[in-house]
Amino acid sequence: MDAPLYNAEILRLAASIPHASLPAAPQASARRTSPICGSRVTVGLGLDPSGRVVDFGQEVRACALGQASAAILGRHVLGETAEGLAQAHALLKGWLKGDGPLPAPLAARFPELTLFEPARAHPARHPSILLAFEASAAAAAEAAALAPQG
Repeated sequence: MDAPLYNAEILRLAASIPHASLPAAPQASARRTSPICGSRVTVGLGLDPSGRVVDFGQEVRACALGQASAAILGRHVLGETAEGLAQAHALLKGWLKGDGPLPAPLAARFPELTLFEPARAHPARHPSILLAFEASAAAAAEAAALAPQG
């Protein structure tokens, strides 16, 4: 029997998104929208001089899966780098499309993503799950590009 797409843990996460408001003065921000369902995530963040996320906020208008993904990201985003967020987005996208276990680098940093195992069989749900990671990676890349080079 297949696991349900929506379960109690997904719904619990969807109801408890950390960093659920944008920072007053982010270094960079990005908005991503799913063309399939209209889910939307806006992220604002700031990086410290070493390039690590120290300020983060998000506005999430998404289905329960998108909200749960944003909650997972919000739990672990502080301390991440632009490169790390880009890698996490790419690994999550590949995992959702492929077979096999959650890649080790992703499982180590965002272990709750295994909750999306049942969603792998539903490609129409993938864009919403990816939104927070995509927007965060884009905002972090923008902030890193704007940082003084030294």
